[in-house]
Amino acid sequence: MTSDPMTAGTPASTEATNAAAPARRWKPVGATDRRVLGVLVEKAKTTPDAYPLTVNALVNGANQKNNRFPITHLDTDDIEESLDRLRGLGAVSEVQGSGRVSKFRHFMYEWLGVDKVEMAVMAELLLRGAQTEGELRGRAARMEPIADLTALRPVLDSLKAKDLIISLTSAGRGHVVTHNLYLPDELAKVRAQFLSDSNAAVDDEPRSSTPSTRGADQNIASATRAAPAPARDSTITSALPAEVESLRRELDEVRGHVRQLRGDLDELSSQLRQKAAEVQDIKDSLGI
Repeated sequence: MTSDPMTAGTPASTEATNAAAPARRWKPVGATDRRVLGVLVEKAKTTPDAYPLTVNALVNGANQKNNRFPITHLDTDDIEESLDRLRGLGAVSEVQGSGRVSKFRHFMYEWLGVDKVEMAVMAELLLRGAQTEGELRGRAARMEPIADLTALRPVLDSLKAKDLIISLTSAGRGHVVTHNLYLPDELAKVRAQFLSDSNAAVDDEPRSSTPSTRGADQNIASATRAAPAPARDSTITSALPAEVESLRRELDEVRGHVRQLRGDLDELSSQLRQKAAEVQDIKDSLGI
């Protein structure tokens, strides 16, 4: 029996390792580059008719006020410089539109090595940074179906295995995750922020949460601490934490649904602005 020349002399364990661990293509990038990548993925999923995007559309998408943290004021030069860097990394490419206006598309599926749902989660993290599981599920579900937290957690486990996301707080209530595409100095600041917050905050909510959300959680925590526990009924005392945890989970889900509806409305407004930008690009290309 002759051996296969393609595998002769190659240990089986080495072959298995090479097949299971493809070379990593992605690398940490700066804040502007992360915003551009997030916008390209988001618009490809939510407004496919307007994708690929022009530079003007990317400026509008990067600076829009809904579903972004922090709010930015990037200009055309910022976006063009970012696109040059990302093309050099193989994350985006330039394509020619129907007129003379150049448009840009992403290669994020290949660059990150993710599937559709994982891509939606990564896009939301790139657009907003650190978030609780509940916030992330509600926001990412506008791009790909994610029924509940139970459906989200295997996605997060897969992304952690690929080193694309990290935990900033301990697992459980208010678990906060973020992407791993920060530059080293940025990541150190993010970790320090949440280490400080975890020592001071009751609910471990991220700074990117809205004040009303943080206030609601703090009110619940205060009510829980203030609620008198029966001195001698151990059954009621032991059941109370479970009831509170159940209420917290339900509140987290409700907040996610509300944010999803709000995001849908904001997205419609964003689409109108983007269409207006596309019309202006056509006019510019025609010299009108």
